[in-house]
Amino acid sequence: MDKTEIKRIESYLRDKFKLPSITVRARPQKDDSAEVNIGDEFIGVIFKDEEEGEVSYAFNMAILDIDLPD
Repeated sequence: MDKTEIKRIESYLRDKFKLPSITVRARPQKDDSAEVNIGDEFIGVIFKDEEEGEVSYAFNMAILDIDLPD
């Protein structure tokens, strides 16, 4: 993913979740995905999929049981 894609995705996520502290960062040695953070906390990965000339992005977020409220 190039810098332009990353900035577009970051802008989309900030607007969609109404959360300006979301950041999207390139992953070292990976060009098909980027890391998503809220502040300094890593929350997931965005994967890019190109198929038959169409591009889509999938957001994968793991939620640990210990992070959930009681």
